[in-house]
Amino acid sequence: MSVTILFLGPLRDLAGEAEREVAAPLDWDGLLGAVGTDIAAQLEDERVNVACKGKVLADKRALMAEDGDEVALLPPVSGG
Repeated sequence: MSVTILFLGPLRDLAGEAEREVAAPLDWDGLLGAVGTDIAAQLEDERVNVACKGKVLADKRALMAEDGDEVALLPPVSGG
């Protein structure tokens, strides 16, 4: 039973990998523990979004991922 965490954009560079498998179920505290301190600090930024099952969460702290789910970490979008 596992959840796949997808690291996108600069978070991918920070993680050193595109994805990571972790034990299910996965809540907010579990996510912070699974990604390490550098990425956990980034996730505390309100501009960083979290998607689960293909939908961006209105309240990322309400994350509850189950077996087989994908959790995508979405850094702020920049552009001109």
